[in-house]
Amino acid sequence: MTLIEWRDEFRTGITAVDFEHESLIALLNELYANVGADAPKDEVEDFLGEVHAQIGAHFALEEKIMRTASYDQYGDHKADHDRLLEDIRDIMDRFAAEGYEGYGDDLSAHLKSWFIDHFKTKDSRLHRMLG
Repeated sequence: MTLIEWRDEFRTGITAVDFEHESLIALLNELYANVGADAPKDEVEDFLGEVHAQIGAHFALEEKIMRTASYDQYGDHKADHDRLLEDIRDIMDRFAAEGYEGYGDDLSAHLKSWFIDHFKTKDSRLHRMLG
């Protein structure tokens, strides 16, 4: 099952960022397809931790690029990154405490809408400004 379909409109023109975007989407799709609602709790926790770690590492790269370029929208862009990481952390904490069944739906819906909106707005503006 595919969570997010890669589209050329997601490209920023920054090779390292585009590579990581495509890799993150592939990772999310792979993990989403392999970790179902009936997966063992430790497998789900590992999945959520991997998602959080990979996304956090990618954001660090984007934020370094923005700082280096003295990007005028750095604060707003970083705040959007921080919101997603906090939301994922909340899902992780809730799952660890309650093991709630809807974690997959919550996570997938949130990631899909966030990534598509973020690519189309924040990252596309970054590309225009740095390109």
